[in-house]
Amino acid sequence: MGQWPTNIRRPDGLGKNQGRTGRRAEKPTALDPDWNPRESGWTVDWQRHYAYLAQLLADGALLDDVVPRVTRHGEDVGRWLATQRRDFSKLNAEQQRRLGELGVKKTARAHKAPAKTAVASGPGKGGGALQKGVEALAQYIAREGRLPGRGGVQVLPDGTEHRTGIRLRNIKARHDRLDPAQLAPLAELGVHWAR
Repeated sequence: MGQWPTNIRRPDGLGKNQGRTGRRAEKPTALDPDWNPRESGWTVDWQRHYAYLAQLLADGALLDDVVPRVTRHGEDVGRWLATQRRDFSKLNAEQQRRLGELGVKKTARAHKAPAKTAVASGPGKGGGALQKGVEALAQYIAREGRLPGRGGVQVLPDGTEHRTGIRLRNIKARHDRLDPAQLAPLAELGVHWAR
């Protein structure tokens, strides 16, 4: 029985003859005016979740309690509701009206934090990461006797792996923003571009 609505919702599912299609559509429309949600501009999935939300509210749930992982018939209605609130302006007018009747409104978007501005590195700025990189580089050179290639990795005494080769290339890409005090330990290790 569940396959029948799916079949008649398909394009030409009620036939290709327009007159006959109209007559055939009268019966499912009498049962449910929303039997073919595509004609209203949304999917069966949207309509199913909308119906489940309406059922939850009719059963006494509060809208604020319908959060992600709140389900009905195995469908995550809470996650769907969060998406509808977030994308409210993308919904068509009828979808907005129907959700509005249930009390659903667009979620106020949080203000984005201003973009970080580039700050020239100086002593103390990012020094911890740079110092850790220099230590890893020194250990790598002591072990291998050379500067690392791109894939060079050094295991530090605390057990963490430091991708020394990639880190050295990242430092090189921004070495013009480092001050002489930050470049000196690299130069002492034989990094020519740090001189």
